[in-house]
Parts: sequence; C-alpha cells; structure tokens
Amino acid sequence: MPAQVVHAAFYNFAEGEAARHIPRAWETIPPEASVAARERGSAASLRRILGERLAGSPGLVRAAELTAKAATSAPTEGRVMYAGMRTLAVPGDPVARLWHCATMLREHRGDGHVAALVGARIGGTEAHVLSALAQGIHPPQSFGRIHHLPEERLAAVMNGLYERGLVDTDGRFTDAGRRTRQRIEALTDELAAPPYDALSPAELDELIRELEPITATLVAAGSQ
Repeated sequence: MPAQVVHAAFYNFAEGEAARHIPRAWETIPPEASVAARERGSAASLRRILGERLAGSPGLVRAAELTAKAATSAPTEGRVMYAGMRTLAVPGDPVARLWHCATMLREHRGDGHVAALVGARIGGTEAHVLSALAQGIHPPQSFGRIHHLPEERLAAVMNGLYERGLVDTDGRFTDAGRRTRQRIEALTDELAAPPYDALSPAELDELIRELEPITATLVAAGSQ
C-alpha cells in the first residue's frame, strides 16, 4: 500500500509523515509479521494487566464472544480501516479475541469519526487541535501528537481555525468551535452504533456487565 493511501486512510497524519516510513518500514518487518507481533504483544499485555484470575474468567470468555458477535456484524461500506481489520482471522484465545474484536470496533468508530470530520471540514491536524482543547491542553500546539510539527505548519492550522471562528485570538475554543466539536462527537457516536444492532438488549446489557471489571482493572493500571 503506497504512502498516499496510508495517509488518506489514517487521516490525521501530517502531510508527509506516512511517506517517511512507508514502504521503507516493510523492509524491516513484513506487514503480516507486524500484525502478528502486534496481536501477540497486545494480548500478552492485556493478560498481564488483568491477571490470570480475571483473564481466565468465564466473564471474559463471554465478553469476548459478544464483542466478536458485534465486531463481525457491521457493514463495511465506507469503513476502510474496519474493512481491513475484518480481513484478519479472529483469534481463538479469549483474551486475544477480546482485544482483536475491541480493536475492530475501535476502527469502525474511527472510520465514522473520519466521516464526521470530513463533513465538518475539519482536517487531520485541526482535529488534533480540537481534541487538545477538549482535554484542557493549552496551547493546543503543545499536544503530544502535533508538537513536533513545524511551527509554520501549526501556525497555519491555528490561523485557519481562527478565520473560521472556531478558536479565538488566544487559541481557545469559541462557542462555535465548541459546538462544532460536540456535533462531530455526537455524529461519531451515532455512526458507531451499527455493530451493536447484532446484539439483543439482553446481550448488550450482559456485555456491559461483563466488561465492567475488565475496564476497571485496565483504568486502574493507567490504560486508556
């Protein structure tokens, strides 16, 4: 896959970032090996954080089953990253399955988020600025995902947001900017719903219930 396609699919990379690594990255490790290593490492980390009791519990097994049911049921049209994840085999191990299927759901949501951003005419770097402001980071140019970009590039992004009335002269949200982000997030939530239509109300309640101790353990360990 050429760098231009990677850049388009991931959306929020700054211009030229993907091209610095693709396709040269595949000279270090082929895509298939990279995906396999990522899955092994992520499942091992999840198992370590949860501990053997929770990782081997019937609740986790059931959560993995229900997550897989949701994650493999949504339409792929217009969902580039999600469609790519759907081509990968779903692991049999419950811990690996839970991580893999949660990743599919995340990418499904991410595709919808990109669609919402495009509809609002918010570019990738601009999206990071709005996210930083929503997290209380100021100046938003100091946000870890964009602080390394050239100052002139960041200045142009901030000027563009200012000219559209989304940030003020101090680089903080205006009311219009805050409403724009709220609309984007609301539409993202709406577009993320289809996978869960595969679950009955009882199954959805069960999934939430089984995920609660897993989520609490991950949050306590500093996971996000």
